[in-house]
Amino acid sequence: MTGDATAVLRLADRAVAEYAWRPDLPVALSPRPYLHPVRTLAGTTVTELMPDSHRHHLGVSVAVAEVDGANFWGGRTFIPGHGPAWLDNQGTQEHVRWVRRADTQLRHTLRWTSIDGRPLLTERRDLSCRLAGPDAWALSYGFTLTNATDRQLPIRSPAAHGRTGAGYGGFFWRAPAGDHRITCPDGTGVEAVHGRRAPWLSVTGDGWTLLFIAANPETRDDPWFVRTRDYLGIGSALTWEQPLLLAPGATLTRRVVTVIADGAVDVDQAAAYTAELAS
Repeated sequence: MTGDATAVLRLADRAVAEYAWRPDLPVALSPRPYLHPVRTLAGTTVTELMPDSHRHHLGVSVAVAEVDGANFWGGRTFIPGHGPAWLDNQGTQEHVRWVRRADTQLRHTLRWTSIDGRPLLTERRDLSCRLAGPDAWALSYGFTLTNATDRQLPIRSPAAHGRTGAGYGGFFWRAPAGDHRITCPDGTGVEAVHGRRAPWLSVTGDGWTLLFIAANPETRDDPWFVRTRDYLGIGSALTWEQPLLLAPGATLTRRVVTVIADGAVDVDQAAAYTAELAS
């Protein structure tokens, strides 16, 4: 990937995240900008990029399984009655222009196009970082998608095609493998939060914690996708069992704030972070 164009988020002269805004990727991965590596203040990397089992998992990105038949997730497409299959339908998220590019904020516009170059969506994306304590910092990841066509666009997850539990699509974070603990306000473990709504959820690994906060009302209405079997992936799902139908010219806005901490974050701390960082 020697052709990647990369911007760096910095706090107190420390590079906390690198953003590949024009990545050099094969079409099969549904090329899109991504964050990797993302690091704690102590320097621990808390993202994975193109692991052998899921090459299309790209650190932190906006990845959607299906927009009007186009695959913006990467890899195979789930077909009802058949299962995952390779199709020539992978889309691309293309950088259009920078609005702001600074050490603590990256704001740009993008175009989502089908494999044959048809524009489907336009996007405004805003990434920013700030200190959240002596051992933690916060990454705000906001995006607004607009239907760029003259027709209604259906946005679907594999769950909308009958694949139980596979409601992924939207903000997605591929985290490092290993022992971990999932916590949310309703309890612990995947079952407490997967496919459910919650103001926050946390993942604690070996010496680090990721606290994911649904940071605006629309995001709080979306269920969380959490997978720990085979890999560790966390996402805020735009749609689950029913398609999200976006009218011509209509927009949707989502924002997730992730607190990246060295060490553990308890329930009271998670609630305090949520009260401070959510709108």
